[in-house]
Amino acid sequence: MRTSSKKGFYFKEFEEKSISPFDKLFGIFKELITHTSGDFDEAIDWLRELDKEYELTDENYTIEDFIEDLKAKGYIREEVDENGGLGMGITAKTERAIRQTALENIFGNLNKSGAGNHKTKASGQGDELTGEFRSYHFGDSLEKISLTESLKNAQINHGIGEFELTEDDLVVEDTQYKSQMSTVLMIDISHSMILYGEDRITPAKKVAMALAELITTRYPKDTIDILVFGNDAWSISIKDIPYLKVGPYHTNTVAGLQLAMDILRRKRNTNKQIFMITDGKPSCVKEKDGSYYMNSNGLDPYVTEKCYTQAAQARKLHIPITTFMIARDSYLQQFVDKFTEANQGKAFYTGLRGLGEMIFQDYETNRKKRLK
Repeated sequence: MRTSSKKGFYFKEFEEKSISPFDKLFGIFKELITHTSGDFDEAIDWLRELDKEYELTDENYTIEDFIEDLKAKGYIREEVDENGGLGMGITAKTERAIRQTALENIFGNLNKSGAGNHKTKASGQGDELTGEFRSYHFGDSLEKISLTESLKNAQINHGIGEFELTEDDLVVEDTQYKSQMSTVLMIDISHSMILYGEDRITPAKKVAMALAELITTRYPKDTIDILVFGNDAWSISIKDIPYLKVGPYHTNTVAGLQLAMDILRRKRNTNKQIFMITDGKPSCVKEKDGSYYMNSNGLDPYVTEKCYTQAAQARKLHIPITTFMIARDSYLQQFVDKFTEANQGKAFYTGLRGLGEMIFQDYETNRKKRLK
């Protein structure tokens, strides 16, 4: 692992002998464009500095050649900047490439499988074969009749002298219902996500991109919604994740939970869940008159009680909340413990390392819940 001269960015050395000059730089570029929240010029400035320090290019392939290749391959395009001038911006193709890389880096140990839908333990007239057989029942689809097993039954039941196949000989291969999961991922974008010299928002973005790519490609019948919360809460689209930035915000956990439940109420799927990534204590609520009550000093009972109320409300709606707390202060753990008890959900106290794997494992566990 190598570090740049600027604090906070980490990049792996590219040692593959067969990798092309473009691919070598593109791998680093995707990391940089995520760190810079989609700012192409800043990402290229970083790339030039890294090139000086680690000699990433030579006279045969320069940074300028790389930029021209990005244009030719459709990864960047000219666009009007905030000041009305022309600049370069990344395209949807780059956004997808970043999500795919995040998925590979975080969930790279996934085994490829077939159609992505969530199995339950309930057998019956579902849509995925189990490998088990049962007797034919009126109403079973003819396509599910196992011809080989049915002929074998006919021979056993009636002998091989005169062939006869009756309804009692028919067997079908059993199936399982497939459940569907609706997930809302809440990301804390309060100012503390970049405090103390630690970049916490970039790993959170990578997790969001990886989870979104996993669900949309492997489990297309599931839904994933992303929302962010600071003083307020609002939804963002999947394509907006790379551009996500931390703001000068407090932490309005209540607003995030309310929006998450509003989103899930509109989903038809039986299985619903909320994942919340946060590093700080709730410190803000919005009052009925539109004003904000804020208190960053310790845990304010007025704020925390409103959080507990939302946790209990989600429980009534059968929406479990899994909290990923990227802080280890004992008083915050006490808050999360009580919050989790009110919801009957789960909590993980973790640093940034391994966050993606933990979220994936929990998603895979929760998706197997039986339809109710």
